[in-house]
Amino acid sequence: MPIGLPMVLGVSAVLIAFLAIRAHYLETPRQVYVFKPLATLLILALALTLPPARPAYQWAVAAGLVFSTAGDIFLMLPRDRFVAGLASFLVAHLCYVWAFSLGVPIAANMLFWLPYFAAGGVVAALIWPGLKPALRGPVLVYVVVIAIMASQATERWYALGSGTALAAAVGAGLFVVSDGVLAIDRFRQPFRAARALTLATYWAAQLLIALSVSAEFPAQ
Repeated sequence: MPIGLPMVLGVSAVLIAFLAIRAHYLETPRQVYVFKPLATLLILALALTLPPARPAYQWAVAAGLVFSTAGDIFLMLPRDRFVAGLASFLVAHLCYVWAFSLGVPIAANMLFWLPYFAAGGVVAALIWPGLKPALRGPVLVYVVVIAIMASQATERWYALGSGTALAAAVGAGLFVVSDGVLAIDRFRQPFRAARALTLATYWAAQLLIALSVSAEFPAQ
């Protein structure tokens, strides 16, 4: 990645993400309202300014980041809009599945899928007692879709063996970690470090997926 606008956007996204996490712990809602969506929007701008290896992949990732920004906004509003946020991130993951499936068969090797579906099953079992009946269906659908997304990212890395594919696979894995921590904190057992873990892994995931757009990412 050349030094220039993409580098500025990437560094800015990291700094704004730090400020957003800090604002959460300082309990300053106005700062959260500014910094949280801004961090994801900067990552979106990064994805759009990188020279793409494949334009369709770039646009699929960009679409995922747009819906992720919507999810950020829904989940940070004072009035709980969890289902709207969940739906936004569900669509974001479908965009990522589209990106990770370009030129790569889906479910060509089911061995890559087992770990993520197993992890999703464990998290679902842990949070099940804390879920309202109306949320159980949407949450199960979400767990399946994010598991497919992360599994397909791993499948793509195995098929292509490139640095960009590795970045996407690691990013997808971090997304699973982020959502798992969020789910346990919200529906099983709250803990103070959860917000930092959730947001740090979330933005690291989005940043790596955005970087995977680049045609100039170092190969393996």
